[in-house]
Amino acid sequence: MTSSPILKRLIKAATVVTVLLAVVLFGPDLNRATSLVDVQINQAHAQTGGNVPGNVQGRLSEAEIWRRIRQGNPGMVTIPDKQAGIMIQSKGEAWRLFRTETLGAFGVLMLFGAITFCLMFYLGRGRVRIEQGWSGRIIERFNDLERFAHWLVAVSFIILGLTGLNILYGRDVIMPLLGPEAFSTLTELGKLAHNYVGFAFMVGLALIFVLWVKNNFPNQHDLVWLAKFGGLFSKHSHPPAKKFNAGQKILFWLIILGGTSVSVTGVALIFPFQFEMFGPTFAVMNTLGLDLPTTLTAMEEMQLSQLWHSIMALVMIAVVIGHIYIGSLGMEGAFDAMGSGEVDENWAREHHSLWVEEQEKAGSSAQGDD
Repeated sequence: MTSSPILKRLIKAATVVTVLLAVVLFGPDLNRATSLVDVQINQAHAQTGGNVPGNVQGRLSEAEIWRRIRQGNPGMVTIPDKQAGIMIQSKGEAWRLFRTETLGAFGVLMLFGAITFCLMFYLGRGRVRIEQGWSGRIIERFNDLERFAHWLVAVSFIILGLTGLNILYGRDVIMPLLGPEAFSTLTELGKLAHNYVGFAFMVGLALIFVLWVKNNFPNQHDLVWLAKFGGLFSKHSHPPAKKFNAGQKILFWLIILGGTSVSVTGVALIFPFQFEMFGPTFAVMNTLGLDLPTTLTAMEEMQLSQLWHSIMALVMIAVVIGHIYIGSLGMEGAFDAMGSGEVDENWAREHHSLWVEEQEKAGSSAQGDD
């Protein structure tokens, strides 16, 4: 038991000697290690303070870098989605404002303008009657294929128009009436219908073009019809016309050209970022002296497609409202042309006298051949 204090003193002495030897032998290395740790800590603090280690500087100033980002200039990315290189889609707000404000106001003007015009025409002119009355004799105006093509375009266009107007105005007009949940379901189903019914519209558009294009080229009689406004604003005035009068020819080309434009932009919206249409189109237009941008990003192409799609659709809806009015309530006997395909002879003579003469000559020739 007496040896225990002696053992403790020996252990303490050995420890002191070991520490002294370590300081003597490894002192310089410990100083360098401590200095290295201090440098690394200081560098870490320096990075959070904004300085780049080694005072490395890029070729662009921070102001220029942020200016390019704010303007929507694309950077370099290694992933397939090259749009990820655009940090700020700078023109998105301009597109949103145009769509919600300018485009919305334009659509209201077109729709209410068309409805107001039809109402004023009805109040001022009344229904265009068959002056000679119903003859009781009928003439085939359109065959089954022609009427099928017409109604394919008509029904699909009405569905597209209603669902499209819901997309543009539904949040402000319909959602407060139905509530968010019901409106969400309605709009989702409407969007699906809009996408798929659009292809039926394209088929019908191609059909009516093939069937009627030969009858819709202008001729000298169209000038007389236009000068008299088709006799719509005056009684006892029925300018001669063939199968289609000047007004119907104008409607035909508006539907064909406008429908084609809406169809092309619609396909671009259904299959996003796959087509570049406006850049090449602007390049052609610039040959006429315009100064339009020809280098557009994929997102800008989509934004322009959506705006042009909506603008042309609104114009077509306004025109079709007038067509529906004159073909139903506005003119006696007109609906029969596309309803049963047969019209009263007196109606045909008053509105398409040259066409009736052609039909009579064709009938006489057929009887002569028999």
